[in-house]
Amino acid sequence: MKILIIGGTGTVGKRIYESLSKNHQIIIAGRQSGHVQVDISDLSSIEQLFKKVGTVDAIVSTAGEAKWDEFDNLNESDFYAGIKSKLMGQINLVRVGKNYLSNNGSITLTTGILADDPVKMTTIAAMVNGGIHSFVKAIALETNDKFRVNVVSAEVVEDAYEKYKDYFPGHSPVSMDKVVDAYRNSIESNANGEIIRIYN
Repeated sequence: MKILIIGGTGTVGKRIYESLSKNHQIIIAGRQSGHVQVDISDLSSIEQLFKKVGTVDAIVSTAGEAKWDEFDNLNESDFYAGIKSKLMGQINLVRVGKNYLSNNGSITLTTGILADDPVKMTTIAAMVNGGIHSFVKAIALETNDKFRVNVVSAEVVEDAYEKYKDYFPGHSPVSMDKVVDAYRNSIESNANGEIIRIYN
């Protein structure tokens, strides 16, 4: 398959690339790195990405940002920045990307455990992650077997645990193998409208 990984040089994205590149043709898109560049917070950038890449069999997004801070420190612009990037950015990848998918192709988005089990300072991230979950369940009712959309939601991953462990007291990291398998499940199975949770 020809697979586009947006965020393919990040913590999770590079592990997905290492696994899938053994049997598939992989194109990596990043903001400043990869085979092609894209800013998912900019609709025109997404449109240009797909014009360059053309038809693909699967799209994987591990991109998107949301500010972490105490609620009292957050302003309206902070919320809109998270919405524009992590939420609307991934929604726009579906809106545009579906027109470049082969028949019964798949799109896999990425959230995380904060949608179900938020911790302090993650109001924006929890909000947009929850929105993506609802979006995926709803859009699956309308794809009419033309394409599939799922989302992978993982606990703190092994490769990022040292960086984030102080924010997640009592949480145990999940293995990168389990996380990669979740993306493979979304891409290679017939799953549609699934929130694929990899929690402990």
